[in-house]
Order: sequence, then structure tokens, then C-alpha cells
Amino acid sequence: MLFSEIYGSYFSAVAYILGRAVDGTLTGRDLNAIVLETAFGESLLTIPAAIAEERWPLLDRELRTPIRHRPTMPLTALQKQWLKALLQDPRIRLFSPSEEGLEDVEPLYERGTFVFFDRYTDGDPFEDEAYIAHFRTILQAMKEKRKIRVRYHGNRDSRHVYSCVPCKLEYSAKDDKFRLIAAVQGRMLTVNVARIRAVELLEPYTEAETRPPDCMERSLVMELTDRRNALERVMLHFSDLEKETEKLDDRHYRITLRYRRDDETEILIRILSFGPVLKVLSPETMVRQIRRRLDRQFRFTENESK
Repeated sequence: MLFSEIYGSYFSAVAYILGRAVDGTLTGRDLNAIVLETAFGESLLTIPAAIAEERWPLLDRELRTPIRHRPTMPLTALQKQWLKALLQDPRIRLFSPSEEGLEDVEPLYERGTFVFFDRYTDGDPFEDEAYIAHFRTILQAMKEKRKIRVRYHGNRDSRHVYSCVPCKLEYSAKDDKFRLIAAVQGRMLTVNVARIRAVELLEPYTEAETRPPDCMERSLVMELTDRRNALERVMLHFSDLEKETEKLDDRHYRITLRYRRDDETEILIRILSFGPVLKVLSPETMVRQIRRRLDRQFRFTENESK
């Protein structure tokens, strides 16, 4: 592991508490609030009790500490090298991360060290100046809670202009593309950032405008055939979603995923990446979308072979 356990939530929470104690501003109410905010829920039963009973020689019962300086957690040379390597990624550089303190550090690995074989090769032009400008304008709008006017080219070179509320930027690991998810007149708009030709900042928006009715939660039911360790791979791949798994027999499982409507395209792509080991049972709208994509792929392959 590159990072020590001292960078975990428990150590960070205690370091924050000690920092407040060094400043002389820590109260019992603050102690509980800091634990709830920076650690885990069950930590409220352990950290305050350990400090109050003086099992940890860090604070006394009056919440004073013998420590004279605020705790710091400097990075090791290896950790700095790893961070410097991450900052070479053009996708990360889109967010304008600071390289302060890493100027003279050699990266742990170079960009060409890893070769991706399980994603499409026509990813977004992350180093194109226009792409970077559009991406950062969208980020600015999201941070400042402002609407944007976006002009983009759709399928078959159709052209569109919308004034919308940018809700989030979504990255597809399979496609290697960023998508803008925006709210437009009660519905969700999904646009590949690479298709955008212009982005203009508009006036601020209200919170009500970011939650259109079409953004409700949906459920998807699949049947999995456990071949080549498929169950473990699927559980890991969909670890970010709420799910229920039911064992049908030694090789088959029924999996129910819950996702938001505006994430449907990404979920569809992720399911297709597993091939025949996953069979979608419902909803019918998702089943039809998968059939249409497979039909297009089959026709394309058939034409290429002629």
C-alpha cells in the first residue's frame, strides 16, 4: 500500500480534534460534531469515550492537550511520486489540480506504462484546447451554480442549442469519454463533451431547477451465470450502486440494481461489457435498448465481413 493507515478517517478525525484543542477552542459539543463529520457513525461510541476516560493520553477531561503544535501528516517520497504520476493523466488535469510541493518530484511511472485493452480507442480529446475550455467552463458553472447555454453537434451532425442547468459531469471508463448531464425544461439532457462546440455562462439557477421529474430512481433485474469468476467481477464493477443478490443455484444469481434515470446510458454500456454472462430481465425498456445495440453491432459486423 502506498498510503499509510495514518491517512485513514480515524486518524484524520483525531488530528482535527487535537488541532482544535491546541488552539484552545475545543468543546464537548464540538468533539461530537467533528467525529460525526470526519469519521464513521459508530466512531461516536468509541472516540469521545476513549478521550473522556483518558484511555488515550491526548486530551484530559477538560479537553486540554499536552501537545503544543497542530498535528501534521506530511507525505512520504513514494506517495509524492504516485501523486505526480496521477497528475500526468490528462483527464485529471482537466480539473486544474495544484502541483504545489511536487515540482521537483519524479513520477512513479510514465503515462505509457499501462495499456487498456477493455475500452474503446476513440476517447475524448482530453488535451485539445477547445475541449479543455468547454470542460472548465462547465465546472465553473457548477461551482458557481449558474446556468449555461451549450451548442453541440448531435448524431448525423444535427445541431442543437440549449439553455440548461449543469447537474454533473459523468465519466465512462468503457468509452473513455466525459458526458454533461444537464436539466432542461423538466427533463435530463446528456451530451458528450467532445460534441460541444460552445459553452456560455448564464445567470444563477435555483435548487428546484436541478431536480427534474425524469431524474427518479429505477431498478434493473439481471440474471448472472457465474463463469470465469463472473460473480466477483460483477460485484466489484457495480460496487458503487445499491444492489440485492439472490442465489438461484450453484451457477446462477439474480441481481437487482438501483440507479438513477440519468445514469441509464452508462449502466447499459457497463452491462454490455460482460457479454453473455449477464442477461437483463427487466425493465423492458432496457431489454429493448440492449437488443437494438446488439442488432446494430451484428449488422455492422456482417457488413464488414462482406
